[in-house]
Amino acid sequence: MKQFAVIGLGRFGSSVARTLSRMGYDVLAVDTSEDRVNDITDEVTYAVQVDAMDEQALKSLGVRNFDVVIVAIGHEVQSSILVTVMLKEMGVPRVVAKAQTELHGKVLQKVGADMVVFPERDMGVRLAHALVSRNILDQINLSPDFSIVELLAPPEFIGKTLQESAMRQEYGVTVLAVRRGHEVIISPGAKQVIQEGDVLVIVGRNDKLRSLSG
Repeated sequence: MKQFAVIGLGRFGSSVARTLSRMGYDVLAVDTSEDRVNDITDEVTYAVQVDAMDEQALKSLGVRNFDVVIVAIGHEVQSSILVTVMLKEMGVPRVVAKAQTELHGKVLQKVGADMVVFPERDMGVRLAHALVSRNILDQINLSPDFSIVELLAPPEFIGKTLQESAMRQEYGVTVLAVRRGHEVIISPGAKQVIQEGDVLVIVGRNDKLRSLSG
């Protein structure tokens, strides 16, 4: 089973740590703040108060042996960059780093972060889409132009097959799955009938998805 370490226990870091722990994974949570460490100590495998800028302290925690380390350090841009560098030099297989700005993200990628996330920006994008799209329930941005969305089946599609809905022909989008209550239909066929309450998981260009969602 994968082991995770989370460095920085602000809102984002503590949420990631708690969620991974609830999913059954071993989680090491690290922060310089004693209060933050104490807040999470009963909810993760191991929580420790350490300055992540102290390379020897990180090594003593065995961080290099973790499968994934999430650098969730808050507004200290320099610290997040330096910790990312140290982790990659230690040989951590996968480092996921939180970025504050596009420039910060580019620097993190340059110094070796395997994945860069923008929680504030992405949450803002998802909220904006949810506010202006009548049926979009969730959205994952794959690139600036393409996304995967969960779309509540529009009324005009109810009772039609996927082929009859002409989503691929008219909108250039692909239905990856259909969520129907607790059932998930993966790679539904052209003859799959869309029912009221269905949630369609669709991939496509953002402009096309906007047109589809009204």
